[in-house]
Amino acid sequence: MAERPLNDRRSIVGRLYDQHGAPLYRYALILVADPAAAADAVQQVFTSLLGPAATIAFDNEAHYLRRAVRNECYSTLRRRKLRDADAAGTLLEPAANEPVAPEERLALERAIRALPVEQREVVHLHVFEGLTFREIAEQAGESINTVAGRYRYALAKLKAELE
Repeated sequence: MAERPLNDRRSIVGRLYDQHGAPLYRYALILVADPAAAADAVQQVFTSLLGPAATIAFDNEAHYLRRAVRNECYSTLRRRKLRDADAAGTLLEPAANEPVAPEERLALERAIRALPVEQREVVHLHVFEGLTFREIAEQAGESINTVAGRYRYALAKLKAELE
């Protein structure tokens, strides 16, 4: 991939998208459990950065963008009811070089869809993004005990669902 020049707003936003777009999409997908809504949320965040009033100087790009996507996803969830747990589209994208039997992936996906959005979020950020409970708590504006509790409850529900 060619390196983008850093001389204008569009190039800066393009560079941010190149660096953070894919993980932000996966994060949004976990939150809204709908591929189209996840893509829309990420697009909305990056489009808003192109506006004339937008500030694109942040201390921590990844943190700012993840928080913006989180806010957009929660707005999406407030505007509509989630479809039932068997909605079309995949929630989990297979990792490269990680062969998983389709029935195992579907069982895990159904179990994750059954979790409340707050628990899905914590599981995704901790397991797939590698954030600590402290980092998740700071990002979500929650206490570390709340985040750790959500994770524990999520794991217990996943275990019960998958047994």
